[in-house]
Amino acid sequence: MKTKGTYHSLKKCSKAYALAINDTLNVISGKWKLSIVGALSCGNKRFTEIQNSIEAITPRMLSKELKELELNGMISRNIFNTKPVTIEYSLTDSGKRFDKVLEEMITWGLAHRQANLNPQIEEAAVVYAER
Repeated sequence: MKTKGTYHSLKKCSKAYALAINDTLNVISGKWKLSIVGALSCGNKRFTEIQNSIEAITPRMLSKELKELELNGMISRNIFNTKPVTIEYSLTDSGKRFDKVLEEMITWGLAHRQANLNPQIEEAAVVYAER
């Protein structure tokens, strides 16, 4: 039985398959977006908490990427009426569903690195497995 919109049914229809891939890449393209989504997958964070969890990202770039992720419906910006005003970022339902994709990417990346790039990656694999 074919289900409309599943991976296997879309793969047979090359145009819809290509559009779905393009949509995904348009939302997550860029050097920092996946790192930001990954940081927020551990829970809501304020701007400086996100910046501190991502090595080498500048405040200007983080601000730009957060705005784009918000426009694309991956994260939400929550403003709390405190003094001073508190702003937290969190994943939307769409962003939370992307967590499965991130987990698969991490699994693939660790296996790829272990097989092809650096035999010392076993330590990182152990740390991830303990998570």
